[in-house]
Amino acid sequence: MSAALALTDLACRRGGRLLFAGLSLHVAPGGALVVTGANGCGKSSLLRVIAGLLPPFAGALEVSGRIALLGEASALDADRPLGAALNFWAKLDGLTDPAARVATALADMALADIADVPVRLLSTGQRRRAAMARVIASGVDLWLLDEPATGLDTASVALLEETVGRHRNNGGLAIIATHQPLDAPNAATVDLAAYRAVAA
Repeated sequence: MSAALALTDLACRRGGRLLFAGLSLHVAPGGALVVTGANGCGKSSLLRVIAGLLPPFAGALEVSGRIALLGEASALDADRPLGAALNFWAKLDGLTDPAARVATALADMALADIADVPVRLLSTGQRRRAAMARVIASGVDLWLLDEPATGLDTASVALLEETVGRHRNNGGLAIIATHQPLDAPNAATVDLAAYRAVAA
């Protein structure tokens, strides 16, 4: 597993407003980037640009490796048992042994004992961990995590940090947009407020 990211003078415009401009950085395999800033500064939009869901307004980006985006919604079938809902997506990823990857992801997020519970019955924190389990089971190189600790208790945040650490140790890369402090050793940090555009 090997992923890398390079941004050069990147700018993002949404809804007729320039959110940030002039963002340049490089994150190597095994690295992490923590993106901070006030609401509305463009954290989620930056992740969507990196994921290819939004075009950059200016500048360039180079991404190597497959990408998974953890957004606000998990996109898991609410009526399916959690394990089956995750297995559905793991099969679509086209990698070998989806069942084993799902089992590992459930264990990583301490969800194995509720794999048979319908997604609609999960608590807010469990749903967030389930969304993270979907990212883990995807087997991709580059994780784009938008507020991954939202709704998590202290123990679950520790699980998240450990899982991100293992991913990086295997050569993966994590870009984390967050308001909450997370332990990501040797991660680069960027405050998007420093790249706020002065004109639309």
